[in-house]
Amino acid sequence: MGYQSPTSTRRRVLAAGGAVSAAVIAGCIGEEDGGNGNGDGNSTADISDYQYEREEPDDEEAARSSSLEFLQPAERDEDFDPVVSFDSYSMQVANLVFDGLYEWDDEMTLEPKIADGMPEEEDGTTYVFQIQEGIEFHNGDEVTASDVAHSFTAPVEEETQNAATYAMIESAEPIDDYSLEVSLEHEYGPFTMMTMGVNVVPEDVRTEDREAFNTDPIGSGPYQFADFQPGEYVELERWDDYWDDPQPYVQTIRFEAAPDDANRVAQVLAGDTDVIDTVPATEWDEVESEDGVRIHGTRSPSYMYLAFNCNEGQTTDPDVRRAVAHSFSMQQFVEDHLGAAADALVSPIPELTNEAGGWEFPTDEWADQMPEYDPDQAEQLLNDAGVPDDWSPRIIAPEGGPREALAERIGSRLTEVGYGADVQGMSFATLVDTYVTGNADDYEMYLLGWTGGPDPDVYYYNLFHESQEGVGQGHFYEGQGEFHDNILAARESADKEERRDLYVSVTEEVLEYLPVLPAYSEHNTMAAREQVKDLHAHPEVSYNPRIVSDYQNTWIDG
Repeated sequence: MGYQSPTSTRRRVLAAGGAVSAAVIAGCIGEEDGGNGNGDGNSTADISDYQYEREEPDDEEAARSSSLEFLQPAERDEDFDPVVSFDSYSMQVANLVFDGLYEWDDEMTLEPKIADGMPEEEDGTTYVFQIQEGIEFHNGDEVTASDVAHSFTAPVEEETQNAATYAMIESAEPIDDYSLEVSLEHEYGPFTMMTMGVNVVPEDVRTEDREAFNTDPIGSGPYQFADFQPGEYVELERWDDYWDDPQPYVQTIRFEAAPDDANRVAQVLAGDTDVIDTVPATEWDEVESEDGVRIHGTRSPSYMYLAFNCNEGQTTDPDVRRAVAHSFSMQQFVEDHLGAAADALVSPIPELTNEAGGWEFPTDEWADQMPEYDPDQAEQLLNDAGVPDDWSPRIIAPEGGPREALAERIGSRLTEVGYGADVQGMSFATLVDTYVTGNADDYEMYLLGWTGGPDPDVYYYNLFHESQEGVGQGHFYEGQGEFHDNILAARESADKEERRDLYVSVTEEVLEYLPVLPAYSEHNTMAAREQVKDLHAHPEVSYNPRIVSDYQNTWIDG
């Protein structure tokens, strides 16, 4: 979990000065203060309106000849080895090629897949797993406990970007071919909620040539690689010897990247493709009104955020951070630009995470702590902090889409209180090299997102803990008192009530000192031709298109 999604470098400068008329300023401020917005989003719809009943084919033989084309909203990193893959869109491919030891159902609960039932637990630090006999990889080799052990330990041993997910594992040792013991360095609350959902790779094949495996992977999943043209497409074909039921109907799946929102939407509306990932809020009404096309959607555990550079520059001052937060309305931005496609957040914990994990966090109290739109207070805070009149902070964001639009909204609001902003949209590859430098010339604010699951540790440890400076987070927030200790204590505890109290304390500090301002949770959406049957959006974006599971088996009708 914790995959980030990629999105050529474009630069926009929003400078303060006399170019902005008083009439425009008044109009914009009125909009932030509860106006009608720009109408980009469908604010009256609910995401549950885009979920449908199961469908079964009348002619299964015809269904099994289906081919599906799936357009992704961003370029892939094209790391298909799950040990190293760190972006959602490469994992959309990989999750059809590999099976997990456990996998998420549509309620974000881990269910056994390769595992034969739930593990035996001893003292909160030792787990014994049984795996099913007779499961084979695509090359005919049987899946063994050694493969599972390697899948658990390789991310840390090889120091991949996924290492933090498995860093608490002290050892993973096969007992025999179908059982293994995993020992943790310390109790780890999220282990049974998150970490067990590891994709299983064939150890011998992978370690023989890891580079080749990364772009021509072998798994035990329902699909195998058929054709791959780097930078163009990936084509998967059904593995007819797949070990599990149900057997998938769709015979071939072709993944292509279509980062331009308008182009991607135009293709599905014209019938030139079957399914597109992510319905842009700006195109929502057009897609919904098109005959022969359906929107499919569900809430997700995604967390989009605005982070401040607490290492260098004016944003090291918490009052400056508060001023920026008061200069615009996050709630109004979400309503204007995202509508039914997202929910505004009041903490680093998406509501789906709160519900699926049963955490019962005090979200109403956190909502009261969120800074309200108050440009006068923003201007006063900046003046009192001694911020120079020519301050024009660089705000970096993934190019295109709502996060760049949010950066521009913040920049325009800063001009209205007498300052400016240098908004820079970047490719994902450039952004990940930039937002971790801690250099104010590179950024004073950045916008990114993170997808986790039902446990808060995935958000707090990766995005706030000091050990992740320059890796998962680039705000470099030092914290007050026991901030980092509390994150670590919650990570190393199996007592849910204790962990909840620690996370409440951490969240209250985040909302008071604002190293990061929560933004929104973007729903997982797809648009598909009506001929695409039994398609259901999964809460975890890297699981889309799910294609086959206990609750769906997609096919093309005609």
